Amino acid sequence: MSRPDAQRFPASVFGVGSEPDARFTLANERTFLAWIRTALALVAGGVALETLGLDLQPGLRLAASLVLIVAGTALPLIAWTGWMRVERALRSGSVLPSSIVGVVLAIVVAVVGVLVLLGVLLR
Repeated sequence: MSRPDAQRFPASVFGVGSEPDARFTLANERTFLAWIRTALALVAGGVALETLGLDLQPGLRLAASLVLIVAGTALPLIAWTGWMRVERALRSGSVLPSSIVGVVLAIVVAVVGVLVLLGVLLR
């Protein structure tokens, strides 16, 4: 007889270990959804920056927009793998894995800020 958890998606996560306290699983899910909202905001910001046609140097404005859109497109994939890693650790009673998403996001925002600043100064 197969384990009920092995039939849940993704089986590579739910087929490992035992069911953790629901509060921890739900907190992990809320974190994943927060990263999804952040990704949506990044894409929307990139589209808005380019669509509004602000009085910035056009090449730098486009570069900033592209950085935001690429980061917003990649973030859900990174968030999904992070959710899976944390859920597996919770289910197996392991130490929670570290995440570099915050650092990467901080770098993205800093790069976009520099591009917009240069776009304003060089117009």
